[in-house]
Amino acid sequence: MFTNFRQVSIFLVFLFSFIGYSQEKFTISGTVKDSLSGETLIGVTIAIPELKTGTTTNEYGFYSLTLPKGEYTVWVSYIGFSDFYQKITLTSNQKINVDLKESLENLQEVIVTDNPNKVVLDKPEMSTHKITAATIKKMPAVMGETDILKSILTLPGVTNAGEGQSGFNVRGGAADQNLVLLDEATLYNSSHLFGFFSVFNTDAIKDIKLYKGGIPSRFGGRVASVLEIYQKDGNNTGFHVNGGIGVISSRLLAEGPIVKDKGSFLFAGRSSYAHLFLKLADNDNSAYFYDLNTKLSYQLNDNNSLFLSGYFGRDVFSLSDSFKNTYGNSVFNLRWNHLYSDKLFSNLSLIYSDYYYGLTLNFVGFNWDSGIKNYNLKYDFKHYLSDKTKLFYGVNAIYYDFNPGEINPTDDSSGINPDQLAKKYAFEPSFYIDSEQKISDKLSVNYGLRYSLFYRLGDEEINLYENNQAVVFNEDFQIYEKATPIGTKKYGKNDIISQFGNLEPRLALAYTLNQKSSLKASYNRMTQYLHLISNTQSPTPLDVWTPSDDYLKPQILDQIAFGYFRNFKNGAYSLEAETFFKKVKNRLDYIDGADLIANDDIEQVVLNGEARAYGLELLVRKNNGKLTGWLSYTLSRSEQRTPGRTAEETGINNGEWYKTGWDKLHNLSVTSMYQLNEKWSFSSIFTLQSGQPVTYPNGQYQYQGIMVPTYGLRNENRLPTYHRLDVSATLVPEKNKNRNWYGEWVFGIYNIYSRKNAASMSFRQNQDSGNNEAVRLSIFGIVPSVTYNFKF
Repeated sequence: MFTNFRQVSIFLVFLFSFIGYSQEKFTISGTVKDSLSGETLIGVTIAIPELKTGTTTNEYGFYSLTLPKGEYTVWVSYIGFSDFYQKITLTSNQKINVDLKESLENLQEVIVTDNPNKVVLDKPEMSTHKITAATIKKMPAVMGETDILKSILTLPGVTNAGEGQSGFNVRGGAADQNLVLLDEATLYNSSHLFGFFSVFNTDAIKDIKLYKGGIPSRFGGRVASVLEIYQKDGNNTGFHVNGGIGVISSRLLAEGPIVKDKGSFLFAGRSSYAHLFLKLADNDNSAYFYDLNTKLSYQLNDNNSLFLSGYFGRDVFSLSDSFKNTYGNSVFNLRWNHLYSDKLFSNLSLIYSDYYYGLTLNFVGFNWDSGIKNYNLKYDFKHYLSDKTKLFYGVNAIYYDFNPGEINPTDDSSGINPDQLAKKYAFEPSFYIDSEQKISDKLSVNYGLRYSLFYRLGDEEINLYENNQAVVFNEDFQIYEKATPIGTKKYGKNDIISQFGNLEPRLALAYTLNQKSSLKASYNRMTQYLHLISNTQSPTPLDVWTPSDDYLKPQILDQIAFGYFRNFKNGAYSLEAETFFKKVKNRLDYIDGADLIANDDIEQVVLNGEARAYGLELLVRKNNGKLTGWLSYTLSRSEQRTPGRTAEETGINNGEWYKTGWDKLHNLSVTSMYQLNEKWSFSSIFTLQSGQPVTYPNGQYQYQGIMVPTYGLRNENRLPTYHRLDVSATLVPEKNKNRNWYGEWVFGIYNIYSRKNAASMSFRQNQDSGNNEAVRLSIFGIVPSVTYNFKF
């Protein structure tokens, strides 16, 4: 531990040795907002043409820029808004708050002069994608619902395991390796209806940013990616309502001022109701979801603002009276923004997050309830030291409460007592420091360090095993088996069972070759202390989070990436090409025949292995004109292995590398949007990717008249190639000038040529012919939809 802190001290000395102060300068700072709604705007460009320098607003709409004494033009630019210009004579610090006005007639001109989709060449930020809510709403809607997760699946390096699979996968990582943040609160499941919808209501969302690599040190706890999403603050100038009515689901959002120009509220809700049609058809199966978003904002004065945001969502899936699955997230965040000076901005957050997962299995007679809660305190600082140096630092402390499962009989008169699996607790404190510097006109660098600690806490009785091994190898049968405990040790609630500490350095570089192109590189080390115990292929899916301990070691990632970036025709076209390699230590792997349901000793069925992924990503954009869009292609490999711990052990899959369940060698996506005229617009997404890795039978034998299949190595086969085309058309009727009502019709077709993509393949013996046959299970064919969106 002392060595780690000494390394931190050396790093800080190294960091501040780069931070110098030049001649006396002055600072302009302020907040940029939408003039109509009062909504703060993220990523707005504030430029000083005379010095060819500038900055962007942070996630709270704040900016700060330090300049030498002189006369300048402040140019503020943001897509969809008229540019703002102001001449200033800088002889002292100045606060310049900007209210941008929407500009529909000048939209094309703004795009030409400063296109927001063109690559930022001189900023040390790579493997990062930002998508606006406006762009997502132009993309094809699935069942009439625009979807954040579906939109990020069109980006290079991002995919999912297939239809009917929850979550998303980034650069060969598992779904549980993604940190998903909604207003800084962690969401442990990002999907509705097993991946068909996301939990995010696009109407309530302001900004979306995905980090695949080059991840700033303020983020930690996951080893694949960070999806950062911010909700709208709400309109503080007037009351507005908008929503949509669709065939499968509907939504409604209301926002308005609490105190005009100072405080606002936002409430939004969605619900699906397809299950009601099933009931009318005497179908006892059911699948539906609902969610609620809320946000309250209040500006106390120029230096202080308060925010209270929340989300609540639930999914319910049932098969007749035999099976019912209920799951969902609940989060709340109380934030305080404080401006200590025109150079020092702070954000204090108190966050509560709760993920619930429940099963009702009537055919075996019990209910299963599980979940995870966390209580999070964050304090972040953004220090704008000079026009060339920004410093970010902060602390974070998370307390976890794990409920592995509580089992109750479905029949209260059964006489069976409820069984609560041992609850688990953990504490994860961390601190970080980051610096973004412009070393020269050509070289910019972002470097930082995160130090994280993790304490696995009681109250629990822990099994003790011979040689400290909870899984043993049976040499006679060449299989892994559960070890028999040789005793137990009791820990009180505040006792430390296990503890870990890890340094997580981060580095990103950008070198500008010329005005059109640049080279970038990054290195990341990240640590994940939580593990998802899941078997989504099971008839009774499981979704349980558990902390690291002496048997389940923390996952540790090392990732490097290199990229070439280029703009063409002043940003009308852009190219991003990146290659990456990542390796993860201590990736969990299940032994053959692992029993996950109601297992209070999960360490007896898992082993610590390793994972790796590498690949090439290409993204080509067309940013101007009536036809816009992008093409993304990823060539990658995602593998894992668990070798034997001794020479006698075979390991999992004979200790060889095998493809993960989300490995996609080829992944192509083409997204296009066409504005025909003021009334009609069209969009489409074509997806083509390698099939999901699976394990097929490679033989069979007969035992007492029963044919028993045999299997080869894990995931050495694949499902058929996956592809589909989604299209949509949007009709905006001519607006009645005497009515404050805006409406539009959205017509969509999911999988327009009705490709029967395989979600799984099963094998059986034909009862008539006696021959073996493969049966493809397809979840969706062609799915048309229509939605009416409105706003007033």
